[in-house]
Amino acid sequence: MPTTPHYPAPFNPDRRRFLQASAALGLSAALSGRQALAQVRSSDDTLRAAAARRWVLGEFTPSTLSVEEQMREMDFFIRAAEPFRGQQIYVVSETIPTHVYEARFLARAFREITDITVVHDVIREGELVERIQQQMRTGRNLYDAYVNDSDFIGTHYRYETATPLTDWIAGDGAAFTLPTLDLDDFIGLSFTTGPDGKVYQLPDQQFANLYWFRHDWFQRPELKAAFRQRYGYDLGVPVNWKAYEDIADFFTNEVRELDGRRVYGHMDYAKVDPSLGWRFTDAWLAMAGVGDPGLPNGQPVDEWGIRVEGCHPVGSSVSRGGALNGPAAVYALRKYLEWLRQYAPPEAPRMDFSAAGPVPGRGDIAQQIFWYTAFTAELLKEGLPVMNADGTPKWRVAPSPHGAYWEQGMKLGYQDCGSWTLLNSTPVRRRQAAWLYAQFTTCKTVSLKKTLVGLTPIRDSDLRSAAMSEAAPRLGGLVEFYRSPARVAWTPTGVNVPDYPRLAQLWWTRLGEAVRDRATPQQIMDQLAAAQDQTLARLQQAGGMKRCEPRLVEPRDPQYWFDQPGAPKPRLADEEGQGLTMDYEEMLRAWREGRVGV
Repeated sequence: MPTTPHYPAPFNPDRRRFLQASAALGLSAALSGRQALAQVRSSDDTLRAAAARRWVLGEFTPSTLSVEEQMREMDFFIRAAEPFRGQQIYVVSETIPTHVYEARFLARAFREITDITVVHDVIREGELVERIQQQMRTGRNLYDAYVNDSDFIGTHYRYETATPLTDWIAGDGAAFTLPTLDLDDFIGLSFTTGPDGKVYQLPDQQFANLYWFRHDWFQRPELKAAFRQRYGYDLGVPVNWKAYEDIADFFTNEVRELDGRRVYGHMDYAKVDPSLGWRFTDAWLAMAGVGDPGLPNGQPVDEWGIRVEGCHPVGSSVSRGGALNGPAAVYALRKYLEWLRQYAPPEAPRMDFSAAGPVPGRGDIAQQIFWYTAFTAELLKEGLPVMNADGTPKWRVAPSPHGAYWEQGMKLGYQDCGSWTLLNSTPVRRRQAAWLYAQFTTCKTVSLKKTLVGLTPIRDSDLRSAAMSEAAPRLGGLVEFYRSPARVAWTPTGVNVPDYPRLAQLWWTRLGEAVRDRATPQQIMDQLAAAQDQTLARLQQAGGMKRCEPRLVEPRDPQYWFDQPGAPKPRLADEEGQGLTMDYEEMLRAWREGRVGV
């Protein structure tokens, strides 16, 4: 359960700075101006150190560091910020609790400790994407740093508008890089690393989409007996989509009511807005089995259905060796629509990402195949029907079940990795000040407490801490997931996607036509694949990419590609198969051993 932030008393050094300065200057007229200024600075640093200690002993507890180690990190920020004191910088991130915490508390702490004021805007993700895209396009500095999804890694690598942090730390950012930053401790660093081996972004928060279910309902003997009688196997964590569908049917149509309340075996959302696109680009097609094996993303065909040759995207359509309109992708869309219409609450199609996330907390949802752990805190609130009286949840998270086309070695879900991103168009001095703030929000002094508040972990050392072990029973399997070697199968969009904002906007409008039942799943995916190929062609012609630009190949008979190994995969004779489930405790053992899927 998120811990309650401790708010130190307001600290305003201005009056005390004035008094200290006056006293220093009045001690002796013999003191030179330089000596007096040095004395004032020394007294200011003493006040900043006192402020840092109050934060360390209050809000920044617990930490994996000792108090002395935390104070050494704070001393670095005090000293490194000296050239920027009195400056105001502007940063932006999307609206999730982690970033609200940063904007309200960490920005304030940073100001008191460094005398750098941070205006930390928290806005909707779609708006954030528009703003970073605008700055990349025009070169006009809108923000000094962005918490930008690592889904942009292919974009940043190709356009060279983002500052590679590997180069930055060795160059203009060297004097302003925390000695204890410890990049190897960041669990999402592979997501922010380009094909050239350089780190382009610094992870700030991570959350996954996992399978969510009512563990207490799944343990009821009468429900277990009824499920086995009806479907011929045990009620448990579904390993494949057929089992998920059987469980959805069971609770929606067989059980129907529990404890006097109508219940549903599935939850989802389908409002036609940009978040409908995320519902699919955030690895839904990979879960179905679109693409090739490979981590963090399939190669040569990824979950967006894009084939690359070398590093160049060559097509999305099956006729070009892509997989966006292949049988696996059509299957993924068909199952999404069937489950939404047959097993979800009637209001689900009118909901978007933000509205749907907390819905399982109402107490009428048995399971959800695609649930973002960013909403964990929402489902841990005292008094919810899904919480026990002792503060532990009645629900659990588990690995996402996979579709009929999935195979070992493929990614099994999505992991959001919002990461600090510096753009070359930002003046160097402003980038340096913003880099200090980015490190402040991710340093070991504050990262564990931030994780306990927002439940979006970024550091392995935090995950292995005693504080996380203590919190684990109250977090429904979240800690077990992130400690598991299997977490590497949940990854963001990868480097095959050459221009994330331009391609992502194609998805939600066309998928909206499917939700409105205006075309068949095959027709929708044909349209989407054609639109994505057209956009790749325009990007190729535009010439704005510095490297690895799209190079579309000529279309050929799709059967040629179906006859080749890997994706695109030909249609299966049986896309349903036999349902397969796993006992939750057995699943936890599999996670600990790093096993993914069955």
